[in-house]
Amino acid sequence: MIAAAALAAIALAAPAQAVPILTYHVLRAAPPAPRSPASASLWVPERRFDAQLEALARAGYHGVTLSQADAAWHGGPALPDKPVVVSFDDGYASQYDVAGPELRKLGWPGVLNLWTGRLGARGGLTTAQVRTLLAQGWELASHSLTHPDLTKVGATRLAREVSGSRSMLRRLFGVAVNFFCYPYGRTDAAATAAVRRAGYTGATTAHHGVAGPHTDRFALPRIGVGPKDTPARLLRRLRG
Repeated sequence: MIAAAALAAIALAAPAQAVPILTYHVLRAAPPAPRSPASASLWVPERRFDAQLEALARAGYHGVTLSQADAAWHGGPALPDKPVVVSFDDGYASQYDVAGPELRKLGWPGVLNLWTGRLGARGGLTTAQVRTLLAQGWELASHSLTHPDLTKVGATRLAREVSGSRSMLRRLFGVAVNFFCYPYGRTDAAATAAVRRAGYTGATTAHHGVAGPHTDRFALPRIGVGPKDTPARLLRRLRG
């Protein structure tokens, strides 16, 4: 039998894994007439979402937070086998109603990229719901104050959107806000510099790919999940 100290040493010596970061938006069936084909891809029906996550769990995946992944990539505690981050953009009510129970059943955390302007709005999360998700182990990240394309705003507004949203979330919820999610996934040198200055650990984009220990912390790629992703197709995408 291997001693506990030896097991710990093995874990510390193990190479840091690549971690797919999944992206979800609304966990409902798309309306009959979505605003555009692109917006229709942001809706994943509840049953399909549940089936996707349960398939991942059966395949041996384990949910982790962005902070856990980043720590493992930079000398911290090792991650479980087949780690995956399940992230949710904007702050829709279905993320509490649908994702909350499913992730709680699996014992996984979520990462909530909260656009503060949606907080308390129609169809959005309430502060009480966000606090409940945080109490269940979710991680809170900023998604700006008003969700503009940060590559098209002036320097003053850029700083307010990036730094102000972090300050607001920390004040409202009393938790660390280590990551930023670029609205629309778009960034440039000025936006990235603003995120660094605001004190974030890293940031996620809409670039497709799997993040890992050598990925730029402030340009983490993600995998957008849509309504056409059957559980089998999603597994193939993660393996590919």
